[in-house]
Amino acid sequence: MVEDSVHLDAVFHALSDPTRRAMLTGLAKGPRNVGDLAAPFDMSLAAASKHIKVLEKAGLVRRSVQGRTHVCSLDAMPMHAGVEWMRHYEKFWSQQLDALEAILVAEDQAAAKKPETGTEAKKKRSKS
Repeated sequence: MVEDSVHLDAVFHALSDPTRRAMLTGLAKGPRNVGDLAAPFDMSLAAASKHIKVLEKAGLVRRSVQGRTHVCSLDAMPMHAGVEWMRHYEKFWSQQLDALEAILVAEDQAAAKKPETGTEAKKKRSKS
């Protein structure tokens, strides 16, 4: 269980940064070398490599070396654990919102059935 938590933490940490999310978007289109991943950003290759290492630690990126070129590819499978974790809370919030809706509908129905009080009737007559 602790190992799952550590893995899930690594995935969410990797996804928490907009630069890393953008890198993953690029990798979803196909493998890229480190230079290609760094190109859209104002960063050095060393900085891009640090981002890629975070993605690798989370298991979201696989890096292979082809000569002097480091080629990265996406492995989206680790994101599945994050989706499952969020799905659990989606059920929770759906139940909470369904309960709130039931309360509001009941209040609306009760208000519609409520007879006018003497004060409300007098206000309506004085406006006429």
